[in-house]
Amino acid sequence: MAVIAAFVLNAGLNFVLGIAIARMLGPADFGRFALATAGAVVLNTLLFEWLRLSATRFYSARVREAEPWIRQGLDRAYGAVALALFAAAALCAGLGIAVDPTPEGRLVMTAGTMVAAIGIGLFDYHAALARARFIGGAYLRLVVWKNALAFVLMAGTAWLFPQPVWVLIAGGMSQFLAVIPMRKVLGDRLLGHAAALPRGRVRETLRLFAAYALPLIAANAVYQIMPFLNRAAIAGSAGFAEAGYFALAADLGSRAFSTLGAALDLLLFQIAVQAEEHHGREAAETQVSRNIAIVVALLLPCAAGYWAVTPALQGLIVPEEFRGPFAAYTDLLIPGLLCLSIMNFALNPIFQIRRRTSPVVSAALVGLAVNGLGLVLLPRWIGPQGVAVAQTLGLVAAVVVLGLRALAGSERLRLPGRDLALTTGACLAMVLAVLPFRRLEPALALPACIVAGVAVYGALVWFLDIAGLRTVARERFPKRLPAPAR
Repeated sequence: MAVIAAFVLNAGLNFVLGIAIARMLGPADFGRFALATAGAVVLNTLLFEWLRLSATRFYSARVREAEPWIRQGLDRAYGAVALALFAAAALCAGLGIAVDPTPEGRLVMTAGTMVAAIGIGLFDYHAALARARFIGGAYLRLVVWKNALAFVLMAGTAWLFPQPVWVLIAGGMSQFLAVIPMRKVLGDRLLGHAAALPRGRVRETLRLFAAYALPLIAANAVYQIMPFLNRAAIAGSAGFAEAGYFALAADLGSRAFSTLGAALDLLLFQIAVQAEEHHGREAAETQVSRNIAIVVALLLPCAAGYWAVTPALQGLIVPEEFRGPFAAYTDLLIPGLLCLSIMNFALNPIFQIRRRTSPVVSAALVGLAVNGLGLVLLPRWIGPQGVAVAQTLGLVAAVVVLGLRALAGSERLRLPGRDLALTTGACLAMVLAVLPFRRLEPALALPACIVAGVAVYGALVWFLDIAGLRTVARERFPKRLPAPAR
């Protein structure tokens, strides 16, 4: 429950922080900030993501005591990469000050992007350690520290020094500083195993991490490069203000989906890993199949609900200069964001459990190719919104390819067909229930859509036990929930 609470808190504060920064920077500077942030995410994926993935797959409470070289290898690798990236950031900053000493200079922005990537990587790595050891309280405290510091540092910087590079650096520092109070809780020094490190084991461990994670990193990098290229394409053709409109819609939407999906992944993937440790590969794949049903049962209504409340959100909280383009871009991006979440949190775990992650790369490359083709053709026909359509088509193509790889062949996974069909039907019923409220005034539409959607979908989930969620709830709260009607 602490992990779920952490993600709800993280989602809410990130949403508010994104709106606040957009309001203080304005469309053009927010477009620059968003482009640099996308670059920081790409850097983090290329340089640090393999450590996070390896921690979630190979580290656990048992490994912490029995195989301490796993953690030591992870720590050493992060330190070496972070030090090299910080040196590169310092070099870029020095050259930038000498060549173009303005906050918008490319070298200065690149240095800020590198600093932000270091902070993101450190936070994600320690969050993965907490996840792997199932210490939800520590994870919650880590997220609270990060969000409190981010709100103070980023919002304060945007208010006092409204330049994208300073806000970017403040974001990286907030994630870096959030880890400091949690070092003792998440560290391994108390075990006293550092001196017992087997000779050569760290090197072998790093090779294992690289072999496992490199395909996933390549795929994740592609999925991060796509929005980076798309934002750059809009900025180049229609200006940074248009890129800011696109970025706000993409950022808020992706946070909504990725926050929920990652919260589920934190719990469900580790359960599958534990099933493999204790009961073997077949039990793990059975658990992954159950996980798919749960992920879809929660992400699909999230997508439908977000679409339903987009006009109300635009009218209530989106800065006035972003209104209009925000809703238009959001409607076009939602299907692609849903597909990306399905890949990350429902389909990727299949190949992670099998330790054969190359299909994830091939699917990502197909998506990138479709996205690139769309960038060439669609903006000529429908303007800047063609970039959003291109991104969505690329992600749809990728999920189709990955789904076919997972569900075909001798090792195809058995899908929970009943649960997927019921989820689709329940979502359609939810959409029909909220449609009459979508055109109300925003202050009325938002609560009305939320109440109607939750009531209809929640009732169907409960009475039909979609994805076993009613069973899970009754097991978690056995004395508080009534038996279903018969």
